Amino acid sequence: MLLHVNPKLPMRNKTATKKFYLDDLNFTEIADYGDYLLLRKDDIEIHFFEFKELDPKTNYGQVYIRTNNIDEWYQTLLEKKVLIHPNAPLQVKPWGQKEFSLLDPDHNLLTFGQSL
Repeated sequence: MLLHVNPKLPMRNKTATKKFYLDDLNFTEIADYGDYLLLRKDDIEIHFFEFKELDPKTNYGQVYIRTNNIDEWYQTLLEKKVLIHPNAPLQVKPWGQKEFSLLDPDHNLLTFGQSL
């Protein structure tokens, strides 16, 4: 039956996408097929497809990523000076999650959450 989901997000510039995910978020590269990129961190994969005409201001790409140590992950990103979304700092939500969000270079919204 169903085992994993691997979201596919748009990217305008593969170099900028790699820099952000590999350098800032510590992902590793699985494969680079020119206009299609596969990245991994721990047990998750995110795939990226080239979309040079993407207008980041109208991009609605979003991924919700569950974690088991959100406080440590948040602190790591702060120490690396990764910009946290100004409207979504680390906080407890009414639906029983502690979460925060950030935007990648193409304005794909990455939300990280941990159940309380």
